[in-house]
Amino acid sequence: MGEIATTGNKGKGVRSDCFVTLELTGEGGIHLRIESKVIVMYGETIRKEALSILEYFGIINANVTIEDSGALSLVLAARLEAAIKKLITTDKVWLPDMLAENLYSTAKDRNRFSRLYLPGNSPSLMINAGIHKPDGIILDLEDAVAPDKKDEARFLVRNALCGIDFYGAERMVRINQGERGIEDLNYIIPYNVNLVLLPKCEKPEQLLAVNEQIRKIRTEHKLSNEVWIMPIIESALGVINAYPIAACAGNIAALAIGLEDYTADLGTRRTAEGNESFFARSMVVNAARAAGIQPIDSVFSDVGDMEGLRQNVLRSKALGFDGMGCIHPRQIVVIHETFAPTPEEIEKAKKIVFAYHQAEEQGLGVVALGTKMIDPPVVKRALNTINLALKMNKLAENWRETYA
Repeated sequence: MGEIATTGNKGKGVRSDCFVTLELTGEGGIHLRIESKVIVMYGETIRKEALSILEYFGIINANVTIEDSGALSLVLAARLEAAIKKLITTDKVWLPDMLAENLYSTAKDRNRFSRLYLPGNSPSLMINAGIHKPDGIILDLEDAVAPDKKDEARFLVRNALCGIDFYGAERMVRINQGERGIEDLNYIIPYNVNLVLLPKCEKPEQLLAVNEQIRKIRTEHKLSNEVWIMPIIESALGVINAYPIAACAGNIAALAIGLEDYTADLGTRRTAEGNESFFARSMVVNAARAAGIQPIDSVFSDVGDMEGLRQNVLRSKALGFDGMGCIHPRQIVVIHETFAPTPEEIEKAKKIVFAYHQAEEQGLGVVALGTKMIDPPVVKRALNTINLALKMNKLAENWRETYA
């Protein structure tokens, strides 16, 4: 008997995945066994791909079992490569083709109302996530992946970045903490990740170390696309250092807070009212605004309580947050609708902006709405509301022509 490695998932409820058992032997060639409910239709395709990957990595004597649950080609490749690299050392990689639809960049100030967390080792949740239209899709390598699965999840996330259509959502990955997180970057930066989430960030040095590794990888691969960073504040120390973290690098696009870990660090529990986290959330909002980036709120964990979610978003919006995380696609619509400007907010903004443009055209130094003088910060806020309404198709591009 030789060395044995296993990767992937199997069992009741597992879909779009496979479980690979690889045993290296000293002789006898390749013995490949495939178990699949669709073996009649796809068995030969699975066999050919598996043999090609084994040959590419120089595996010529092995016993291989693939227990298939409807895995895509890119998933099978990730599972088999991960198994191989548990047993041999090689610099070779087996990559799926990069979809042309995935070759886009994102702007620093793009809308980030919603970011959908997906476990980085569960392919079934990744495949069609983009059709739910979240602003961002997070392939999570940290808390959502079991410790003994973290290495193999890297291969799956890498292949997903190449071969799964994100439908225009910002392509995000949450890396692990510390040195493991630095190593995670090698599996995502070359494959057009748009934004990296840095968990449990407590000091600028953590972020600067990540940025240094990103710089090295971009230089090595001659990459030109910008990679944004979203540090996540999840501890009392992180809250205290929120502004130095938010302001320490130009590619920080947003600052998020993670309330489950934060309340645990305080030794309290998270409540619907959020009194225990009011200080921390306010600190994050103020730090982000002072640094000129977006403040992003935590997830709402009760996926069945849509009214509770709506109330949570209203509180978040009132505090000054620009978006929040979500853990189920059904939360996305509520988050978008509630963070969006209301008809009343749009109407008020239209009046202010219209008065502002009239004052400009008349060369007036002050803006008046009725008998009230409008301060520049109020005009700026109204302009932001109008621009957001335009982006979300809640206001016609020619609204000024029809507004009088």
